[in-house]
Amino acid sequence: MAENVNGAAGTDPIERYSRQVRFPQLGEEGQRKLMASRVTICGCGALGTVLANHLVRAGVGFVRIVDRDFIETHNLQRQVLFDERDVSDNLPKAEAAARKLRNINSAVTIEPVVTDIDHTNIIELTRDVDLILDGTDNFETRYLINDAAVKQNLPWIFGGVIGSEGQTMTIRPGITPCVRCVVESAPPPGMTATCETAGVLGPAVAVIASFEAVEAIKLLTGAYDALNKEMITIDIWDWTFRRLKIASLLGKVDCPCCKHRKFEWLEGDLGSRTTTLCGRNSVQVAHRRSQPLDFADLAAQLATAGEVRHNAFMLRFSADGHEFTVFPDGRAIIKGTNDVAKARVLYSRYLGN
Repeated sequence: MAENVNGAAGTDPIERYSRQVRFPQLGEEGQRKLMASRVTICGCGALGTVLANHLVRAGVGFVRIVDRDFIETHNLQRQVLFDERDVSDNLPKAEAAARKLRNINSAVTIEPVVTDIDHTNIIELTRDVDLILDGTDNFETRYLINDAAVKQNLPWIFGGVIGSEGQTMTIRPGITPCVRCVVESAPPPGMTATCETAGVLGPAVAVIASFEAVEAIKLLTGAYDALNKEMITIDIWDWTFRRLKIASLLGKVDCPCCKHRKFEWLEGDLGSRTTTLCGRNSVQVAHRRSQPLDFADLAAQLATAGEVRHNAFMLRFSADGHEFTVFPDGRAIIKGTNDVAKARVLYSRYLGN
């Protein structure tokens, strides 16, 4: 007797989703659509882990998880797929999430990608999926996602959380306004709260990511009439729920992206390769390489800097009072400063130009 993808001989693969299938708006037809669907989740931190958990358990057939970062103890308060063992193992978030999710649902194909999303790779990371999901923590990446989605006519779902408040909206290019119709440009640094200044509550993350996940299920199963057509803002601390009616903006505002088809973020005209990380007192410096770094050689070169630790995913060392975490693609996260210029100098000093 043949064994199916769930590993049980003769078991109907739909059976594991029986409680979901009984929901009449989904049914078996909707479940089969989910199982044939493909998504890319951009970011695997607080929002991304909740999103990935929901969609893998729901049976979405292919989930690509893209994240540039590694796991630290302070992540465990809200990033639900990680534990203390992942921290001690020095695992990147995408890889650790994939390991957990494969144990949750072996029928789903999970592809972890440890990289920084930028204008050089976002099309490659999204060209073969049905939906893009926002698990990021910065507007720069969101505008890049928006460009890529509009250009490829791909739906995507925006989400963001600070403190106890979160926002979400669902974007269908040509059918709904895009993010730049609503917020044409990101606020300058220092003008808005961050998770460093305002903190972030895990339950607020769970609420917004769950809104994103149910919108994803609707999109992937074709339940378009049930989709959210507004920008939703929720504050779980003071129980406020606000709706910004944005549908009328489509075609009415002078949007550089969806109206004029100017993809300034995707073309690299806007955005940077150096990023201050939210709440981390850290700066990421990105120097993408055509070939992965040889960590053994790099460790030997850095021996005079003190202890150098590395595995297949990352290399760590400390120098000049800063901690460096280096990835195979040449990126480094330099902890101990929010000064971009200083981070670039440190990168050049220890890792070259």
